Amino acid sequence: MNEQLLKVQVHKRQLQGDGVVVLDLIPVGGTTLPAFEAGAHVDIHIAPDLVRQYSLCSDPADNATYRLGVLKDPASRGGSNGVHEKLLEGTEVQISAPRNLFPLAKGAKRSILIGGGIGITPMIAMAYALQARGEEFELHYCGRSRSRSAFLDELGNAAFAERVFTHFDDEAAGQKLDMDAVLGQAQAGVHVYTCGPSGFMDWVIGEAGTRGYADDHIHREYFQVEVDSSGASFEVVAARSGKTVQVAEGQSIVAALKTVGIKVAMSCEQGACGTCLCDVLEGEPDHRDVFLTDEEKATNEQMLLCCSRAKSAKLVLDI
Repeated sequence: MNEQLLKVQVHKRQLQGDGVVVLDLIPVGGTTLPAFEAGAHVDIHIAPDLVRQYSLCSDPADNATYRLGVLKDPASRGGSNGVHEKLLEGTEVQISAPRNLFPLAKGAKRSILIGGGIGITPMIAMAYALQARGEEFELHYCGRSRSRSAFLDELGNAAFAERVFTHFDDEAAGQKLDMDAVLGQAQAGVHVYTCGPSGFMDWVIGEAGTRGYADDHIHREYFQVEVDSSGASFEVVAARSGKTVQVAEGQSIVAALKTVGIKVAMSCEQGACGTCLCDVLEGEPDHRDVFLTDEEKATNEQMLLCCSRAKSAKLVLDI
């Protein structure tokens, strides 16, 4: 993936809650930053071959600063630890231009934003955008504890503060997220957005589905997914490269291709971002990502190489 990278500097760094670093990034050289829409993310090039995606949580109307919130994950594969250890105030770093895989729906009658933990980040940008448009919405922030949660001061002082509702596991039962009250039964034009730990999101998505919300009215962005690499070995033919490789059990297609000199661009390594999306020319993929829709998976025209495997003995890929 060849893309033009932006050079930015960490202008402000603040630790909030329990293990969340909030970074304000400004452009190097005094230029303005590319505009972005709520729900967008950027790739941060933390180190060579270490690229991670983080949602923009700043006001989309501000083209002078990008704000990110990054949780230090105890099970970090290098990304969050690298951000916390390396991105100090004054540090310069390269990022991608914003890309949006989690946009706000156009023409919604009302939007219900539900963020779990650090999954609140894209929801904040959405709230700024919806407030600016004068559209109806509410923002629900769920977490284990108020003392461990970031962005509370910003949300409490925002112009949309009256639309923000917090729900913490260690506080009174009456303030916990009540799906009957929040979602009710599906109504025309009402859209639900959720981001957070996969178990939390699966719960929100399931609750919305049982209440009659159509799938295209339930919007989601996963940031952490359990990857299942089990399954029998299979053959991959890289049609454009003219190379063939055997993918072993427990090995990713990306890793196997690397052994024959084919480097695949990727970021999340968990089937959530779509960076390693590839066309399938022959064979049947075993889709294990959360990026493609069920309809897209059913066509078997594309697959994500970082996590998915094969149901057929051979895959021929356009790579």
